[in-house]
Amino acid sequence: MFDLLKNLVEDNKKYIKDGHVATYIPALANVDENQLGVAVVDLRDGNYKEYFAGDYKNTFAIESTSKVITLIMAMLDNSPEYVSSKVGSEPSGFAFNSILNMEINNKSVPSNPFINAGAIVTNSLVKGKNSDEKIQRILEFTRKLANNPNIEVIEDIYLSEKRTGDINRSLAYHMKANNLIDGDVDDVLDCYFRQCSMSVSALDLARIGSVLANKGVCPWNNERLIPMDICTIVKSLMVTCGVYDESGRFAVHIGIPAKSGVGGGILASVPNKMGIGVFGPSLDSMGNSVAGVRILQQISKKLDLDIFE
Repeated sequence: MFDLLKNLVEDNKKYIKDGHVATYIPALANVDENQLGVAVVDLRDGNYKEYFAGDYKNTFAIESTSKVITLIMAMLDNSPEYVSSKVGSEPSGFAFNSILNMEINNKSVPSNPFINAGAIVTNSLVKGKNSDEKIQRILEFTRKLANNPNIEVIEDIYLSEKRTGDINRSLAYHMKANNLIDGDVDDVLDCYFRQCSMSVSALDLARIGSVLANKGVCPWNNERLIPMDICTIVKSLMVTCGVYDESGRFAVHIGIPAKSGVGGGILASVPNKMGIGVFGPSLDSMGNSVAGVRILQQISKKLDLDIFE
């Protein structure tokens, strides 16, 4: 497995030039686009094993991949039924920072929890008296999921997100006006910007994916962190909505539940088999890691991981 991953990283570095780092968040524009790494937490033999290659330990901003974590927390803090009354579960067909689906189709809730409007509503459902308390809970849960006590908010990313997040502000106030957000909008947004700015590595994402793959149980200590029904909901949404407008093609050609982020990370979870984390900050036109998607496609083919086969 180590050799396979090493070869995949080396073979796919040539595709880095086909993308570019995210620039609409100024702090992300400074990231070295030539990084590429992958990690796998393998559950197939009953005793989990970790494999990795390339820049798998390099930390980066989790960005939209964090939406998986806050969705889980929102369902734990409330119930799946209550969350589904506030956020839908359908692909939007529009950009991740758009509300056109709500407007054109006269929908009362955002299309899904992985577009920004839905993710902001989801963040508002995480329990806590203010942004400080909520982000501490989100950090603690993320650390447990990743088996990494060192995950923190990257301050310059957070401040950059907050300084340039006017579209997200407009989305949040629209959600507030539609009675989908309780409490102070600015406080919800502050927590949302911090949530997206957490530091993770490809190995962290692989471990989070392995918990989902293992039906909510951490493979390293057998602690249950997520109920099985919530795992099923999350993995289903990852298949249909997890990689923006590329979700359909991703399902057809790769067939693994996944969630990407513009920081360059992709969290993938193969039910009962493995968690996979990829990091490559050079993005394609859809906002997904251009080399990372290719690595996942090749891993899926070589290890027969497509859940639809």
